[in-house]
Amino acid sequence: MLKAPFPLSVVIHGHFYQPPREDPWLETLERQPSAAPYHDWNQRIVDECYRAVLAARVPGPGGRIAEIVNTLQFISFNFGPTLLEWLESNASAIYRAILESDQVSRRLAGDHGNALAQPYHHTILPLASRREKVSEVRWGIRDFRRRFGRDPSGMWLPETAVDGETLDVLAQEGIAFTILAPHQVKKLPASGLPGTFRTSEGRAIALFVYDGPLSHGVAFGAFLKDAEAWVRAILDPPASVEPLETGTTSDSSPAGEEPGGGPHAEVAGHLLPRRLVSMATDGETFGHHHGFGEMALAAVIRRLQALEGVRLESFASFLARTPPEEEVELMEPSSWSCVHGVERWRSNCGCKMDHTGTTQQEWRWWLREAVDRLADEIHGVYEEEAPALMGDPWNARDRYGEVAGLGPEVLHELVRELATRNLQPMEEVRARELLDLEHQALRLFTSCGWFFDDLAGLEPLQIMRYAARALELTGPRQAELEEGFLSQLEWALSNEEPPRNGREIFLQEAKPGVAAPLRVAAGAAAWELVGSGSEGGEVPGFHVARDDQGLFRITHRRTGRQWMVEARARRPSLASLEVQVRAAETAGSFAPLALEDIPEGYGDPIRDTLLGDVLERWVSPELREGLALGTRGLARTLGEALTAALRSLGREKLTPVDMDCVRDLADLHGLLELPIPFDAQTEFYRLLEKASPQDAPRLSVLREPLGFVIVE
Repeated sequence: MLKAPFPLSVVIHGHFYQPPREDPWLETLERQPSAAPYHDWNQRIVDECYRAVLAARVPGPGGRIAEIVNTLQFISFNFGPTLLEWLESNASAIYRAILESDQVSRRLAGDHGNALAQPYHHTILPLASRREKVSEVRWGIRDFRRRFGRDPSGMWLPETAVDGETLDVLAQEGIAFTILAPHQVKKLPASGLPGTFRTSEGRAIALFVYDGPLSHGVAFGAFLKDAEAWVRAILDPPASVEPLETGTTSDSSPAGEEPGGGPHAEVAGHLLPRRLVSMATDGETFGHHHGFGEMALAAVIRRLQALEGVRLESFASFLARTPPEEEVELMEPSSWSCVHGVERWRSNCGCKMDHTGTTQQEWRWWLREAVDRLADEIHGVYEEEAPALMGDPWNARDRYGEVAGLGPEVLHELVRELATRNLQPMEEVRARELLDLEHQALRLFTSCGWFFDDLAGLEPLQIMRYAARALELTGPRQAELEEGFLSQLEWALSNEEPPRNGREIFLQEAKPGVAAPLRVAAGAAAWELVGSGSEGGEVPGFHVARDDQGLFRITHRRTGRQWMVEARARRPSLASLEVQVRAAETAGSFAPLALEDIPEGYGDPIRDTLLGDVLERWVSPELREGLALGTRGLARTLGEALTAALRSLGREKLTPVDMDCVRDLADLHGLLELPIPFDAQTEFYRLLEKASPQDAPRLSVLREPLGFVIVE
C-alpha cells in the first residue's frame, strides 16, 4: 500500500463557473441550440458536472458501485456568484447540496469551510479601477455571506488575475488569502507553504501557490484516467526547494492553457520535504471537460484519506494551523491563462483556443476600448443623477450588491433606505434604473467576452447585449452614447468569412429589433388566445396585467418601469398564430411578430398547446399512443400523418376538412422547424399535376407550407 513518507497536507481546489448568458431584458436564459439535447449549457453542465461531483460513484468489483462520495465535502471550491444565482432558481436541489457541503466541511474541520468567495462578476481585476475592484469584491463577499451564512476567509480571483492593488483591496475587505499559479510569484515559498504579500498600503494577505505540473495533469486529463497515478504523483512530486535566489520564468507551454500550463518559478537552494501539496483547476474538469472525471476525484479522495500521514483538507483549515513564514513578490499583472500577463483580455497577444488556426484577435483591443469608453460615460450619467436620489452614489452601488440577485421587494426596501428624501413613484423607478445601469456596467467586463477567439462568438455577443441594455437605461443620451459605442466597434472585425464588424453584429444580434415589453405583451396576448385559462406562460423579468381598457400593463420587476401595450392575436389555422403589438401611447401602426419573437416563457407553452391541439384533432389514436410511449419520434409521427392526409386528399374530393388537416399538419411542421417529409412533398406534387382547373387554385394555398414555390 502507498504511504506518505512524511506528514503531508493535500488541497484540491475546484473553480466552478459558467459564462453568464441570460437575456438582460427578460432576465432568463433562453434556449441555446449548441447545448442540445439540453435546453442550455447551464443545464447540460449541471447534469455532466455539478450533479456528478455531489454524488460521485466509486466503482467496486464487477462494475458495481462501492460507494457514492460528495466530493465537495473534501475539496476546496468556489462557485461564481452569477452561477449560484442561476442554480438557486433553476436547480434548487443542486444549489442546496452545494451550501450543505460547506456546512459539512465546517463540522469536519473545526469551522473552516471548504467554500471560497469570488468577485461577483468574472472580471479581470488588474484591468479595473480601484473603485470597480472594491465593488466587485464587496458584492462577492456579501453574496457569499448571504448564501453560506458566514464570512469568507479566502477569495478566488477570476483567471487568478492579480496585481498589487487587487491584493490590497482583498486585504482591505478582510480576505485572508487567495490562490495563484506558480509563475505569478517571483520566488516559490518553501515546502509548498503559503507566503505573505505586503501591499504598498501596508496590508498583508496570504498567497497559496498551487503545484503547476500536478494541476496541469488534472486539468488536461492525464490523472483523471488513473487515480493511482494521481495519488503517486501527489506523494512524490518534484522536490520542493528553499528559495534562496531570485527566480526566472519561462514559457513552457502553449499560450492560453488553463490552468497549470504556464511557466513555473525556477529557484535555487537545498531540498526540503513538502508540507503542503495543492492543486487548482476548473471545477468543470470533473465530468464536463472530462467525462467521469468526478469518479477519479472521488477515488483519489478515498485513497488519500486512507493513507497514514496524509491530511486532505482546505486552504482555510491549513492556514489556520500554519501561518505564512516567508514573504513573496508578485509577477504583475499576471493570470493563470495568459502567459503575457493579462493581455488576453485587451490585445492580440497570441493566446487563443485554436492554436493551429490563423484567426486574429485584434478585435479584443477595439471591444475593450469601446467598453471602457461606454462604462466611463455610464458612470457620468450615474454620478449626475444618483446623488439627488440616493446620496453617495458609490455607496449605493456597493449596497446594491446585497440585493442584485433578489426580488423587487428587497430592492424597493433598499432604495427606500438609501433615499435622501421621500421619493415620488417615478423617482424611485429612476433610482432603481440607475442601480441597474451600474449593474450592466459591471457586467460589461465579464472576462469571457475576450477569452475566446471570435468577436462573433456567444461571449462577446453577450457583452454587447449588456451594452444594449445599459444604453437603454441611460435615458435621453441613449442615441448619442450608442453611436459613440458603435463608432469604436466598427473597427473590430470577426473571423467569419466574410467578416462582419462590431457595429453590424451589435445591430443584427445584440440590440433587440422589438422592445422587450412589446414582445412580452405579444406573448401574453397569444397565450390568452390558445391557453384557454390554463396555467403557464410567464417571463421572470416582467409582471403582466390587463387594465380596464384591455391594454396590457407590462412592469419590469427589477426597476418598476411600466409600459402600456396594445396587443392582438388571431389563429388563422390550428397550428399558426398571428400577433400584432404597438405601444399604447403611440399613434403608429401595429407591428407583426412571429412566434419566434415571443419570449420563450410564453413561446414554449404556446407551441406545446398548438402541438397538442393538432395531434388531438388530426393524428390517429394509434400514432398518438406510439408517440406517448416513445416508440416513434415526433418528426416521424407528424410526417406519417401528413403523408397519409395528402394521400387521402388525392383519393377524395378536396373537402374543407381534408384541406384543414393538411394545412394544420404542414403549419405544425413549420412551427416546430421540422422538414416536410420527402414522401409528403411527392404526394402533393403528384396531386397538383392531376388536379382539375377547379381544384388547382384551392391546392395552391398549400404550396408555401409544403415548401413549394409560390405561384402568383
